Amino acid sequence: MSKTHLFLIILLTPLLLLGADQKQPNIVVIMADDAGFSDFGCYGGEIETPVLDKLAANGLRFSQFYNTGRCCPSRATLLTGLYPHRAGMGHMTRDRGLPSYSGTILPNVPTLAEQLRQGGYRTMMTGKWHLGTEPKQSPIARGFDRFYGTRNFIDSYFTVLEHCPVFLDDKIVLPGTETPVNHLHPDQEWYTTDVFTDYALHFMDEAFTKHADQPIFLYVAHNAPHFPLHAREEDTKKYRGKFRDIGWDKLRAERYRRMVQMGLIKKDWPLSPSDVPQWETYDAKLRDELDLKMALYSAIIDRMDQNIGRIIAKLKTAGRLDNTLFLFMVDNGVPGTGVHDWRGLFAKNGRHPETRVDNYAEWGRRGGWSSSSGRGWANLSNAPFRMYKRYTHEGGVATPLIVHWPARLKDKGTLRHTPSHLIDIAPTCLAAAGLPLKNMEGENLLPVFAKDNARPRTLFWEHEGNRAVRRGDFKLVALHNAPWELYNMARDRSELRDLSKAMPQKAAALQKLYEGWASHVGAKPWDEVSKMRKPKPKKK
Repeated sequence: MSKTHLFLIILLTPLLLLGADQKQPNIVVIMADDAGFSDFGCYGGEIETPVLDKLAANGLRFSQFYNTGRCCPSRATLLTGLYPHRAGMGHMTRDRGLPSYSGTILPNVPTLAEQLRQGGYRTMMTGKWHLGTEPKQSPIARGFDRFYGTRNFIDSYFTVLEHCPVFLDDKIVLPGTETPVNHLHPDQEWYTTDVFTDYALHFMDEAFTKHADQPIFLYVAHNAPHFPLHAREEDTKKYRGKFRDIGWDKLRAERYRRMVQMGLIKKDWPLSPSDVPQWETYDAKLRDELDLKMALYSAIIDRMDQNIGRIIAKLKTAGRLDNTLFLFMVDNGVPGTGVHDWRGLFAKNGRHPETRVDNYAEWGRRGGWSSSSGRGWANLSNAPFRMYKRYTHEGGVATPLIVHWPARLKDKGTLRHTPSHLIDIAPTCLAAAGLPLKNMEGENLLPVFAKDNARPRTLFWEHEGNRAVRRGDFKLVALHNAPWELYNMARDRSELRDLSKAMPQKAAALQKLYEGWASHVGAKPWDEVSKMRKPKPKKK
């Protein structure tokens, strides 16, 4: 066989898997920000998410899908098919003078948008980029035809923070302001989740009319439900008072029961113990305050679900829904700082007011680290697992993955238990588009869409010294500067029974795998990295 023939076979294999008459699918990727594994209705939660629930009922849900545990690394991994350090985002957006910690996607690493655009797609993004603020690092520079959102973080819903201007393509259209304008709908209040969807629909209309012969790639990176707790009043009313009497202990038990019934988790995996005071120990005033916070958090997720519905409706109206590969996931678990809120960090020193019911007007629209759901509710969001955002235990890195693709999925409403990771999203999208996969560490999940894969998989994590490796059923995991822990994921995905002393050889073998990976991708000890700064250029 000639090299030319071999190349053609490799190039055409994804198309052959799709079928000879299959046109390239539209691809819609939606990433939520700081949500827990069980926050959504189809994953056991009590928050109303009818749109996502319907997509799951007519598609697939993954029970063992993973992110990287933190915002920027997850976004880099999603768009490159590489572990974050290989992509250049071993931490956040500060350039620390090492390729693996460059603070952006490395220039020589192709993005999914760049490859899809080369393959004939119209590429569009709205929302939170958070992969570098310089022009050469922007979404437009990295493969998107259209962009509306922030290059930086957001941390606000009703306002635009000073260092987080809003761009339309590469032009600033909203500098930092307390009164941003929704330019598409000036009569409507600017609220990130709504406005990001407004522009997604605008870009879709533009594509369907001016570029009708092209499939679309739409990436919507919501900041919902990331703190602060900014919710629309009409959504909050739906949930206010719903949590006051039941509390997080009973809600965790109810979610656990539903997840077992759904088949998302095994009944052999205990619900992880709570690490906050029991709800019954709180007085009525504090329960009411905490109820408000969970109502706000729920309302933010509810509003995001409503907006996902607007995108689905647009695809349906355009006759494109059947051949659209839709993917929904979250960048990391919910943060667990502060039992009740950020108050322990910021309220006492005067940076923000305490977040009470009687002073809601003072903080209900204040951006930054002004308000959060707190660790008590984060414990609920990340149930049934341990730990939180930033950590590599399951509570930090487990995410829902909902897949919807009517034209191609046969086992609708079913689960996939194959351990998978954000590194798999880019190669899966490229394979679905019939395009070659170039130097990616992830795997094409199209075969898993058809049938669960029992083949052992090795996956890795590192963030701020929190680290893990999973090989088949065993996961070795550790907190920063803490000893390794070993868990059997088939029997104890809650990570409650440490086997490191009982199985030292298994632990040592996995540690060796991790160390080899860390050396390969450039994951350095966090105590060293945290002190690094990119050297300033020498004056000539």
